[in-house]
Amino acid sequence: MSKIFLFAGASSAIAKQSALLLKDKGHKVIGISTKEVNAFYDEFYKVEKYDFETFPKIDSHLDGIVYFPGTINLKPFSRLTASEFINDFQINSFGAVAFAQAYLSNLKKSPCGSIVFLSSVAARIGLPFHTSIAMAKGGVEGFAKALAAELAPSIRVNCVAPSLVNTPLGDKFINTPEKMEQMQQRNPLRQVGNPLDVANAITFLLSEESAWVSGQVFSIDGGMSTIKN
Repeated sequence: MSKIFLFAGASSAIAKQSALLLKDKGHKVIGISTKEVNAFYDEFYKVEKYDFETFPKIDSHLDGIVYFPGTINLKPFSRLTASEFINDFQINSFGAVAFAQAYLSNLKKSPCGSIVFLSSVAARIGLPFHTSIAMAKGGVEGFAKALAAELAPSIRVNCVAPSLVNTPLGDKFINTPEKMEQMQQRNPLRQVGNPLDVANAITFLLSEESAWVSGQVFSIDGGMSTIKN
């Protein structure tokens, strides 16, 4: 049966890959982004930013929503400014809250609603220079678990927490052979992830195959968060 899914941050490489997987299965995918990417989506809305006032109204039911927007702002703690902490939290955490609240009524019209948020390996393990993103994504994980408890049993809520993925957002960390080798050595599987690795997990959590899964954080990180090198 065809379903309807809504993506915020639809311009991300992982979002595009997820949309392709879902559309190949006959589902409808609606995209929202601050950038123009409508070629990948059945419907597309451009917004100025991700907050309570800017998400477009959608009348139809939604079977699942995914919040993709994120930042990679890596600096020594002493050099991070208050505005940088606020910006990272606004995009990663508060935007996720606004998105979920904006479309909760649409999800309640579905017999099997699912919400997926994007976290990070940095919320699980301590990494140097990751204080701002760790705080922001840690907020996402805490919010997701609390929301999963509140919306059960009608709507499931889960997170996917990748390590570094080979996307435009992470390109500056792997754009030379030396950088790529360094990043590959940081996890037990000795490889940098690709968008399909993460998209497979997201589409699973949106599907009825994960009907008994809620309040979970799926680590898609080459074993980085749980296995010692």
